[in-house]
Amino acid sequence: MDKLDKLKENWQSEEHELPKVSFDKIYKILLKKSSSIVKWIFVISIIELLFWISLYFILPEDNINMMKELGLERVMYYCEIFHFFIFGIFIILFYKNYKSIQVTDSTNVLMQNILNTRKTVRYFVYYNVGMTIAFSIAIDTYLYNNSEKLYEVMGLAKQGIPKEGFANIFIISQIIVGFIIIALLILFYWLVYGILLKKLKGNYRELKKINS
Repeated sequence: MDKLDKLKENWQSEEHELPKVSFDKIYKILLKKSSSIVKWIFVISIIELLFWISLYFILPEDNINMMKELGLERVMYYCEIFHFFIFGIFIILFYKNYKSIQVTDSTNVLMQNILNTRKTVRYFVYYNVGMTIAFSIAIDTYLYNNSEKLYEVMGLAKQGIPKEGFANIFIISQIIVGFIIIALLILFYWLVYGILLKKLKGNYRELKKINS
């Protein structure tokens, strides 16, 4: 039993001889817990952004050159700029949610801020997963339609790999890799943001109880 549970037990008990815990004290504990959760959401989103940016700098030079030869370098660049821009907007929204909860002075406002935070996180997850799926489909479609050029750029003829059936094998392997990446991404969001949102939901229910 944590501190909040003990306070609730004291507050709700009608036969307890000691002074009952005030509504304000329970509210302050829920406020502190909610603020801490939203702060972690903000911090984790920054770490995630830094992780994706770092991948750009450790990308093998051969891959970069291949994208140039396939005419994808400029498209990839603008897609990354757009993605990081939207990502930055979500980080700003997470920060605003954190600051709003910090200065909350009523249960109704805190409950609304919790709902707003949960909604922002859900949109953030939907965007990232959706963007990953859309980007993968677009790139795979382009490479499949330009499979002959891809075959030449990759120098597969020198490796003795037959050209016949290359396009089909390539697209199947890309789809499998894409599914794995998307599954890992969803698992990450479910484990990290899902747990934090579940805690926020618990705080919201507690606030609803004491506010009724």
